[in-house]
Amino acid sequence: MENNKNNLEKLASFPLLSGITPEDLSDLFSVLTEKHISQGENIITEGDSGSEMYILMEGRVDIIKTTVFGDRFVVCTLEDYMHCVFGEMALIDTDKRSATVHAMTDCTCLVVSKESFNAFLASHPAAGVELLKFISINLVRNLRKENDNLNLVYQALIEEIENR
Repeated sequence: MENNKNNLEKLASFPLLSGITPEDLSDLFSVLTEKHISQGENIITEGDSGSEMYILMEGRVDIIKTTVFGDRFVVCTLEDYMHCVFGEMALIDTDKRSATVHAMTDCTCLVVSKESFNAFLASHPAAGVELLKFISINLVRNLRKENDNLNLVYQALIEEIENR
C-alpha cells in the first residue's frame, strides 16, 4: 500500500500528467499495473505488436533502432528522473513497435493497456484531452526530429554524389 502511495505521488510529477486533476490522476492510477523488468531484458521489441504504454518509475532503458542493414544503434537513454513514458504510439495506432526498449538496469514501470486507456478517456474527457494533447506533442517532436535526420542524410548523400 505504501508503494502505491509513493507511485501515485511520483506520477504527479510527470509532465504527461501535469494537466489533469488529482482526482483524475487517482482514477488513472487505478487502471495502471506495475511491472518489474530485470536488467538485460527487452521491455518492447521492435517489430512486435503491442498495445501498452509504459511509465518508467525506476531504472534506466536504452531506446534501440535497427537499420535496414540490420545494425542496431542506441537512439537515446531514458532514466527514471527524466519522468519518461514510452510505447505511447501503441495507444494511438495498432502498427508494430517502432523501436526496442532495453532495460539497462532493473526497472519498474507502470503500464496502461490501450483498452484501459480508452475506457479512461471515455469516462474522463477533460483529462483525456490533456493526455492526448501531451502524447500528440511528443509524437510531433519525434516526427520533426526524424525529418531533420532525413534532411541530414539527404544532404550527406548529395555531397557524396557531388564529390565523385
